[in-house]
Amino acid sequence: MIRLTTQYTPAGTSYLVTGQGRPVVLIHGVGLNKHMWGGQIVGLAPHFQVIAYDMLGHGDSPRPDANGGLEAYAEQLRELLAHLNIASATVVGFSMGGLVARAFALEYPEHLDALVVLNSVFNRSPEQRARVIDRTRQAAEHGPDANAEEALSRWFSREYQAANPAQVAAIRQTLASNDPQGYLTTYELFATQDMYRADDLHSIQVPALIATGELDPGSTPQMAQQLAERMPRARHAVLPEQRHMMPVESPRLVNQLLLDFFQQANSLCNPAKGVLA
Repeated sequence: MIRLTTQYTPAGTSYLVTGQGRPVVLIHGVGLNKHMWGGQIVGLAPHFQVIAYDMLGHGDSPRPDANGGLEAYAEQLRELLAHLNIASATVVGFSMGGLVARAFALEYPEHLDALVVLNSVFNRSPEQRARVIDRTRQAAEHGPDANAEEALSRWFSREYQAANPAQVAAIRQTLASNDPQGYLTTYELFATQDMYRADDLHSIQVPALIATGELDPGSTPQMAQQLAERMPRARHAVLPEQRHMMPVESPRLVNQLLLDFFQQANSLCNPAKGVLA
C-alpha cells in the first residue's frame, strides 16, 4: 500500500505526488477528490511520477471564483506544475476533470505532453442537457448530495455496489461533505461547458486518448468518438460493460488502457530499454 502525505502549493491546491519518471497528472470528477485515483496511483507509480490533486472547490483546495470559468481550473493546474518545477506533463482528466484537461490543453499547450479524457462529456443532446441542468437546480436547492442515490446508480454497476458497500458509502460521504458553493460553481460548469471552445479543439496537437464505458449513460461512446474526431492525434476507446466510475470499479482495466496509450506516445517511452520511462 502506498501511503502519501497531502501537500499544498502556495495558492493552496492540495495534492499528492509519488513515483519517478515522466509526470502524469490525474484530475478527478465533480463532487469527488484526489483520493478517487487510488487504483491508478498504485498501477502507474512504478512507471511515472504520479500527481493527483483536488480541483477548486473540492477536497482541501480553495473555492473557485464564481466567475472564473474553466480557465480558472486550468490556471490551478498550471500553478501546480510550476510549484513542482514541471515543464510539461501528461494530463488525465475524468468526467469534469476531462473538461479541465481540455481547457488546460487549449490554454497552456506548451505544458502538455499527452492528453487523456476519461468518461467525459461533449455535445450533449437537448435531452441530456435538460437532465443535467435539472440536477444543477437540485444541487442549488438541496446541496451536493441532492441526487446522490441517482448518481451512484449511474456511476456503478449493481454488482459492484453489492460487493463493495463500504467503498460506495465512502464516495457518497465524499459527495455529501463537499463545500456547497464550491460544488455548485463546479457543477454549473460541468452542466454547461461540454462544448467549451469546441471549434479550437483541432489545435490540440499532442497524442490524445478519449475513452469511456460502454454503459456510461452521461458520457457516452458517441461523445467520446465525436470528441476524438475534433483532435488530429486523438483516438477513442470504449471499454465493454463499464459504467461511469470505471477508474474505481475496474482499475486494472483502466490502468492497462492508460499504460498501452502511454507506451504508444513516443515521448513517454524509453526506446533504449523498450519499457515505459
